[in-house]
Amino acid sequence: MKTTALSALAILAAATLAQAGPPFATDDPEPVDYRHWEVYIASQYEHGGDGASGTLPHLEVNYGAWPNLQIHLIAPVAFAAPSGASRQSGYGDTELGAKYRFLDETEGRPQVGVFPLVELPTGDSTRGLGSGHTQVFLPVWLQKKSGTWTTYGGTGYWINPGAGNRNWWFTGWLIQKEVRPGLTVGAEVFHETARRDDAASDTKMNVGVILDVDETRHILASFGPTIQGPSGYQAYLAFQLTFGPGR
Repeated sequence: MKTTALSALAILAAATLAQAGPPFATDDPEPVDYRHWEVYIASQYEHGGDGASGTLPHLEVNYGAWPNLQIHLIAPVAFAAPSGASRQSGYGDTELGAKYRFLDETEGRPQVGVFPLVELPTGDSTRGLGSGHTQVFLPVWLQKKSGTWTTYGGTGYWINPGAGNRNWWFTGWLIQKEVRPGLTVGAEVFHETARRDDAASDTKMNVGVILDVDETRHILASFGPTIQGPSGYQAYLAFQLTFGPGR
């Protein structure tokens, strides 16, 4: 039981890191501006029937390496707290990626991009801190803006090797509004097919907020429950720095 729970939490923790457009699980196709940076000190928490897992904290860095191209890194301190077993913590799986927007938004067309990610098995899978295998996520994202409203989402395929694991799909959509300068609120719904032979698919939702303290400092948070599938909930909190030429 302990080994099964640790394996499930390890896969959950690795997947929780990916596909995220902070503070949400659904991402967008908009890369960081050329020669600009986004740096997050963040924590994620996921609670389900097997226990809890997440990061405390993780470092996320995004850089606009070229117009319409962003490179990406997440270096996490992971934890796993399986039901009926002791809590584990340590370095988790490292995430690398590159976001490329290949269609700009026009009046009648959304912007479209891809954001392939690779999860490197740098965490100790025997302690539930990593998946033990290299995972790959291949998504396509779309986004459209209208005044103070923004909506975005898409779908992606996870390549998830390992005994008892399944390749799986993520599909999500989000709508958000800038309710006043410096304050944006949003809500998302996303669906995940089963990641393991002994697991089920689920559908989850989040509500979130982005607060701009100033042009450089930002606070992001979200929270939401599972609305279909095994009961659970997830949460995210981050402090973000944005900077670059002219800031």
